[in-house]
Formats: sequence, C-alpha cells, structure tokens
Amino acid sequence: MSSDISIRVEALGKSFPVYDKPHHRLMQMITPGPKDRWYRTFRALKDVSFEVRRGETVGIVGRNGSGKSTLLQLICGTLTPTTGSVQAHGRIAALLELGAGFNPDFTGRENVYLNGSLLGLTRQELDERFDDIVAFADIGEFIEQPVKSYSSGMYVRLAFAVAINVTPDILVIDEALSVGDEAFQRKCFARIDTIRDAGATVLFVSHSAGSVIELCDRALLLDRGELIAKGTPKHVISHYHKLIYAPADKREAVRESIRHGVDVPHGVLPIEGVATPPEVVDSEDGACFEEDLLPQSTVRYVSRGANIQDPHIETLTGKRVNVLRHGQEYVYTYRVRVQRAAAAVRFGMMIKTLAGFELGGGVSMPHGASELIVSPGQSFVVRFRFQARLASGTYFMNAGVTAIEEDGETYLDRIVDAAMFRVMPDPYRLGTGSADFLLDVDVCELAGAAA
Repeated sequence: MSSDISIRVEALGKSFPVYDKPHHRLMQMITPGPKDRWYRTFRALKDVSFEVRRGETVGIVGRNGSGKSTLLQLICGTLTPTTGSVQAHGRIAALLELGAGFNPDFTGRENVYLNGSLLGLTRQELDERFDDIVAFADIGEFIEQPVKSYSSGMYVRLAFAVAINVTPDILVIDEALSVGDEAFQRKCFARIDTIRDAGATVLFVSHSAGSVIELCDRALLLDRGELIAKGTPKHVISHYHKLIYAPADKREAVRESIRHGVDVPHGVLPIEGVATPPEVVDSEDGACFEEDLLPQSTVRYVSRGANIQDPHIETLTGKRVNVLRHGQEYVYTYRVRVQRAAAAVRFGMMIKTLAGFELGGGVSMPHGASELIVSPGQSFVVRFRFQARLASGTYFMNAGVTAIEEDGETYLDRIVDAAMFRVMPDPYRLGTGSADFLLDVDVCELAGAAA
C-alpha cells in the first residue's frame, strides 16, 4: 500500500442470509443438499471501491439502509467481506456502538482498562491516559461504581472518553454523537477537530448535509449498497438531496443519472439512454420547487377562531419555490380566514434548523401595538419578505396568528413546521455559521510601530 493511502477499498461486497422462518436456520444445518434453498441472500454492499488518503476527512451519505454502517464495520474489521478487500494502514478508533465492549458488572475504572485494551491501548498507555479519560467523561465518583448503575448519559460519556483517547491514525464516526447533551456534543466535536488537525484520517457518516460540507474534503454517496457518486461534498450532497426528494416514480431515473455521473466534478453529464427526470421550471434567480420537499413533522394547534391556509415561499414575482439561492429575496406567505371576532391580532413566522433551533422570525406588529380588530368571515393574505442569508442546508418555517384575550396573548391558530425549504450551497459565500450577518471587514496597516 502506498504510504500516502490510509484506506483502500477494492470491489468490496457483503451479503447476509435472510431466513423467512426461524427454523430454516436449523434445517440448513441438518438437511443434505443445497443449503441456499433455506434462505435468501441480501447484498448489503455491492462492488464498492475507493481510496482515502492520509489526513483526509471523507463524509459518507445515503438513505437509511444504503449500506453506510456495513461499510464502516468492514473497514474496522468487525465484519468480514463476502467479496473484495479492505486495507487500512494505522490504528483505527471507531465510534460505532459506544460502550459495546463494556461489562455492566465492572466499575467504570475496570471498563476503561477493558475497553481501552480492546481498542489497542497497552496497560502503560492506559495508565498514562486514565486521568484524561476520567476528566473528559466528567462522571465524578461514579468512575468507581458498576456501569450498570449509570444513566445512559454517563454511559455514553465514559465510552466516548475511552474511544477518543486512543490517538488514532484513522477515526471512524457513525452518527455516534447524536446522543448526550448539547455541551457534551460540542466537547466531542472539538476533540474530533483536534484529532483531525493532528493529521488523522476521518471517515464520517452523517445525515446532516451541513456537517458533511463543513467538515469533509470529499464525500461518498451510497444507495442500495452501491457507490453511486463521489467527489466534492457540495457535488455529492446536491445529488443526495436530488435523490431523496425525487418523486417515487422518478427516483430510479434520478438514481441512474447520478450513478453514471460518478466523479463528474461540476454536475452530472447527460447519459445516453437514460431519461432525465423532469425538473420543475426554475425561477428567475435559479431557485426552484421540488414537490417532495415536504415536512413530515408538522404540528397544528387546535384552532381558536382562525385558520391558516397554504403556507409557502414565493419569489418576488410570485413563483412558488422551496429550493432557494443564498442571499436572494423571497416572500413567505399564507392566508388566514377568521371565524370569530378578536382584537389586537398579529401574524408571525419563524425559521428553524433541522434540530428545531429557532434562527429568527418576525411579527406583523410589536407586542401590544396591534390595533387590528377582526370580524367573523374576514380573510387576510400575510406576506413576509426576507433574504435567504443562511448556510446551505434544510430549514423549517412556522406560521402563527395571535390575539389579546382575557388571559393575555394567545394563538388563534399556529402551525409548527408548516413549510420546509432548502438553501443551495454558495461557493462564494464569505459568511460562516448558520446565519449571514453581512459583516463589513476593514483591515488597515498601521504606519510605523504597532500601536
């Protein structure tokens, strides 16, 4: 293996037997004749090949069941390939199933030494790093208690603290950080950044497009066990979104167009013999509408005298869109029909991240300043003009109508996750983080000695 190559995967395949009935396992063992008549073969991975260079951070994306976790387990050696080969150069630390090697009857201290040994650390190395592991886990005196008495959060903290102190050449992460509180997650990501900056190779499986684009040098797209695209994170994520949001009757054509366009750096070239799925007509600024980009987490409050209808985003000329260009102006609009009289009525909106964090929103009038009095049967069109100054990713919008009543301001109607939209990547974006604050940078050289 070249010293510059950290991981080489060649024609890798993995198959599992699937038994229709439990007793078919026994029949396979004791009956003569062909054994494969008792099971069906499920191919979790099919002829996957790629290389990862030393020091690279590579993201792996794909729908549930696409083979991502199987691939990582093959690279880590916890599964054996059915076909092909995997070569990994250096010590691997895998954050796959945290605490998988823990003995519930052992104390935290004993499990640190047990799990650390399984990860390849010597007794001397564990002695030297024990204090750092305990400090990172931050579970106090419970380190001397059996882990079966731990809460789930304490268990995860200790398991991650052991795994992250291996000082690996290759770090493999399979959405292991979706547990624990926010402060601990941030602490984990900071340690991962340190390991990456020290020159380790990182394989990172995530459903978060923003994380892959931000953290990774390259990305791989798996679907139904096949590697169908690889290249820059922006290129791969755009195909990933195109695939997962494609209408069911167009998904196969989209998949084939992506699969035949592997490693095209600036998009997918037309493939002869493959029908290009119809696109929704783009708006004047390149934004478009994808029919399958719909929220699955919508929550509607019980109406108390109003009804919000058809919340959606439009261009300034009135074309409906939900895939937006960074920095462009759009209108979030909905209609409201009122069923009863109400006073001091206000209309509102809120933009949130995938995790539900509220990025910002607005209302039609400040609190206590609305003089709008409505009567039964009245209808309104509400329009919020905004600029899509957000990082590339997927976001959600709320819609709400409030009024002042005897017990204070209350919702007449509210829809949580009423609309969903995606912001396209912008390679020229100077802002960092989720929101763009339109910062103006001024750098001046001082004459003579620095002040």
